Amino acid sequence: MQFGIFSVSDVTVDPTTGNRPSEGERIEAMTRIALKAEEVGLDVFATGEHHNPPFVASSPTTHLGYIAAKTENLILSTSTTLITTNDPVKIAEDYAFLQHLSGGRVDLMMGRGNTGPVYPWFGKDIRDGIKLAVENYHLLRLLWREPVVNWKGEFRTPLQGYTSTPAPLDGTPPFVWHGSIRSPEIAEQAAYYGDGFFHNHIFWNKEHTEQMVKLYRRRFEHYGHGAADQAYVGLGGQVFMAETEAEAKKVFRPYFDNAPVYGHGPSLEDFSEMTPLTVGTPEQVIERTLGFADYVGDYQRQMFLIDHAGLPVETVLEQIEILGKEVVPVLRTEFERRRPAHVPSDPPTHASLVAAGPDSLHHAVEPVKVRKAAEAAASGAGVTA
Repeated sequence: MQFGIFSVSDVTVDPTTGNRPSEGERIEAMTRIALKAEEVGLDVFATGEHHNPPFVASSPTTHLGYIAAKTENLILSTSTTLITTNDPVKIAEDYAFLQHLSGGRVDLMMGRGNTGPVYPWFGKDIRDGIKLAVENYHLLRLLWREPVVNWKGEFRTPLQGYTSTPAPLDGTPPFVWHGSIRSPEIAEQAAYYGDGFFHNHIFWNKEHTEQMVKLYRRRFEHYGHGAADQAYVGLGGQVFMAETEAEAKKVFRPYFDNAPVYGHGPSLEDFSEMTPLTVGTPEQVIERTLGFADYVGDYQRQMFLIDHAGLPVETVLEQIEILGKEVVPVLRTEFERRRPAHVPSDPPTHASLVAAGPDSLHHAVEPVKVRKAAEAAASGAGVTA
């Protein structure tokens, strides 16, 4: 199972000191966080993508390329790549280039983001959000899998005889997660292609998370990618740890109360009761995290939000140290002890996808089941004619 850190890249005033880092200081802090994740043996670092204050991560591949040069093992990912407002042609180029720079240590999460005004900023209409996500991602798959693309859609100028450069490393596109908090259409999209489904698992109760993951699993099986419990699931969550629960809450409370993502609402206690937010001891984080599989099933990636809400970078690095040394080793052992043998322990990596070969499901533009059904229908139509 993979464990990692994701950042939403907020530039937030520390409510205990009044200090507000500069954008440069925040970018440097995120880099230190990624390097610390590798140092303590975590698997993944993921950065968000935002184009508005108070967030700073507007160019994920630039940052991940810099981190790639300073790391050896860390998988570089996103949380999220905006499939709705980015041009899929540019996504295809940027992340294939990053594959080559990093030796294949790349996957990415597609999503629609949570900032409505970003749509008109990039010439799009938010009312087309779902349709943009569907059309743009299908084009992206073509660009990564076909040497020459002829394509026409609703939202972008047509492509004639187009070849994306560079081609994916080893002819193998990056593995893709589809991230969603509330949209069943995105769970359906992930299932259709046999991609991963990432539920951020921060704002919602476990019943909602369970419903979304079950939908994805059921449709993953429907499209012929494997059994429902073999689908690739990732979860997000936030934790803050100290030697005692009381100390953890004392330190974290002012940051929670002023957090731009979920502050100024329910109390820390109420939010912790309703959602997976865990503020307490390492043992409490272990127990709570192990419980996620009770309602989503065995899953492959757990990502933690650690650096949100103005926490000083030194505090964040201490939290990652605890996570890497005291929490994740126990989680790895316990999750694998209970996992059935037929359920994947990890999501696909570049190495595993290359080993699977060019005829694997990953390289198909359309699911095999869908393609065969279309071929059968066309054949039947020909016979009838």
